[in-house]
Amino acid sequence: MPELPEVEAVCRKLRAGAQGARLLRMHVERAGAVRPQGRRRIEREAAGCVLEAVERRGKNILLRLSGDRVLHVHLRMTGRLYVISDARNRPSATRVWWEMEDGRGLVFEDSRALGKVHLYSTGELEKALGKVGVEPLSEEFTCDWFVMAARRSRKPAKLFLMDQRYVAGLGNIYAAEALFVARIDPRRPVNGISKPKLEALHSAIRSVIEEAVVSAEHAYAGPGRIAEGERFARAVYGRESEPCVRCGAKVRRIAQGGRSTYFCAGCQR
Repeated sequence: MPELPEVEAVCRKLRAGAQGARLLRMHVERAGAVRPQGRRRIEREAAGCVLEAVERRGKNILLRLSGDRVLHVHLRMTGRLYVISDARNRPSATRVWWEMEDGRGLVFEDSRALGKVHLYSTGELEKALGKVGVEPLSEEFTCDWFVMAARRSRKPAKLFLMDQRYVAGLGNIYAAEALFVARIDPRRPVNGISKPKLEALHSAIRSVIEEAVVSAEHAYAGPGRIAEGERFARAVYGRESEPCVRCGAKVRRIAQGGRSTYFCAGCQR
């Protein structure tokens, strides 16, 4: 699933290619992509609106339209949202698309059909995203806030980081990498980790995400598509049985919350 850096890369490309454009028509090719909302209502209300701003909240893409409307897009596992030069040349896995005034298209492609597109008013959107946590690159993501949030949870450190109610946008890859940087065992209950360690983890989250955003902007092309410009070197994720870049011990893989967790038992305590 695309995580915060990849979703941010998508948003930056959309700002450059589609922000300010008028969306003449919206077409829902697969009703499941907009459920429980009705496809005809969304198509009607989004038609003719100007795409005024492209924003991100965690892993959520927010397309702010004229008329106090917001299209909320979640890519899920295989979703892609991008601009094509001709709206008529859409890929076969297109679930929702918009025709721009100049003939270009904005396409939501999703091979596994798990992604979602919904239309909200500004007030409805705030309610829909009410449980999304703090952005790790925002001013609200302070060290004091992070330590207090960790003290209130008994979850293992990795699962705490992936809980979107706390830190928005962190997923499997960058949670594992941040824990490695901070030298924290992902299995440790987060409320039992010392304050200095939590402070190190707070700093690691920021640095890992900042580096990954730069890398994704240059290299990310969609789920499973990373160009040669990838700059983010993964220290543990996907490196099972390979030597740790810090201590030389073998990187381990365990299951946590139904997902694979990678870590070095030699230097993550």
